[in-house]
Amino acid sequence: MQQLITMLELQDSMNAKVHPQWKDQGFEWYRAIWIECGELLDHYGWKWWKKQSPDVEQVKLELIDIWHFGLSILLQSGASMEEIAEKISAELVIETDEPDFRLDLEAFAGATLTSRGFNIAAFGRLMAGMELSLNELYTGYVGKNVLNFFRQDNGYKDGSYQKLWAGREDNEHLVEAMAELDSQSASFKDDLYSALAERYQAAVTA
Repeated sequence: MQQLITMLELQDSMNAKVHPQWKDQGFEWYRAIWIECGELLDHYGWKWWKKQSPDVEQVKLELIDIWHFGLSILLQSGASMEEIAEKISAELVIETDEPDFRLDLEAFAGATLTSRGFNIAAFGRLMAGMELSLNELYTGYVGKNVLNFFRQDNGYKDGSYQKLWAGREDNEHLVEAMAELDSQSASFKDDLYSALAERYQAAVTA
């Protein structure tokens, strides 16, 4: 339960960094979710005319991106973080009976467009399809949250931030940096920020 509350607190802080009154802006979080679903499918593979293998790490990162937007939708409900955490805990069952991950993904995207909300149970099926545990979701979420703060601190909002570092997306650098650090460390978040800063500085000054 504490992991869920921590993630909700981090999401609220991130959203407030983008806009202090973010809950009153009418941001279309559901639209961000279904766009992420398309990006996720590209990483998983869907083209029958060429050989493709799922990029599991990138698919998991896209699921974590979707989780950010899903938490944002839930936070707009007006319920307390404790109440939202309880709702997630009750509805997030990480299992699926669908062998084709893409069909679960399309069902989730369809539910998102229909309700303009966040279907927690359907997201749990996606986690199961990628064998993404709650602990891994938590670690990955904290990592991506740090990257989002890093982006904002380095010009993401005004367009000066460079998402490609030395020819690779910052998400790829994030995966590498996380693998080199102890995610259970109390300083994990700060260590990761420092690692990203070092990589970014080296890339933009090369």
